[in-house]
Amino acid sequence: MTTETQPIHREPSQPDAVLLVAKSAFAAAPHQDMQRLATLAGQLRGARTVRFAFTEQGTPSLREALGALIDEGFGNLLLVPLMLPLEPSFQNWLTKTLKRWRAADPRPWPSLSITASPTASTLMARLLEDLAGTAQALDLSSSVRPAGEGSLVPAQKRRVLVCQGAPCNSAGADAIWGHLRNQQERQKLRVTGDGTMTAKSTCLGPCNLAPVMQVFPEGTYYGGVTEEAVDRIVAEHLLGGCVVDDFAYHPTGRKQRLRNLSE
Repeated sequence: MTTETQPIHREPSQPDAVLLVAKSAFAAAPHQDMQRLATLAGQLRGARTVRFAFTEQGTPSLREALGALIDEGFGNLLLVPLMLPLEPSFQNWLTKTLKRWRAADPRPWPSLSITASPTASTLMARLLEDLAGTAQALDLSSSVRPAGEGSLVPAQKRRVLVCQGAPCNSAGADAIWGHLRNQQERQKLRVTGDGTMTAKSTCLGPCNLAPVMQVFPEGTYYGGVTEEAVDRIVAEHLLGGCVVDDFAYHPTGRKQRLRNLSE
């Protein structure tokens, strides 16, 4: 007689670190808002450290903030996504991305848990009521705007497209986009070398090579792109002018699959 083994349900441990997760931030004010939220979250029971991070553009990136917490040896990390609305696919994307990062990271990781969307909170009605008290009237009266000074046509010769098709997004394209944009800012790629502009794109075509980037003017396709691949493409292709063959896929007239770089 055999008995079926039932899965064991384990409740998440009390976190000793909390990571507030937002999508992106481009200016100082959103970073200040996140810092204020981190200070408030410092009142959570058991949390010795509260940090914030961004899944797309903005620093610290999710990978950077997570890496710092791993270095500091925290045992239980609570992720709190602050996006509204929170897409149903977010947790699946996040799990795949964290698995990819962990597979390439030999350090011991903390146990991870994640909260539900902010809309699941029973306090949401009270929050909306509180926000209503901050309302300010909008001035929609017509006004005469002075003529603009005009715009310069960009001198950059390079363009990098990051595919945002469904397979690429599922494979972590948002994190790749954020890493590329952060590197663009850090290394001043718009004014370094030939100058580089970056943009998101609709489907670029070779979905089985996700996540995919394409670099112009050569039109080079890169597949299976990781953060490490982005760093090499920036250094060797965008700044050095040499295609990175480890991640490049050239038109052959035949279907191609991702290469296993460890082979």
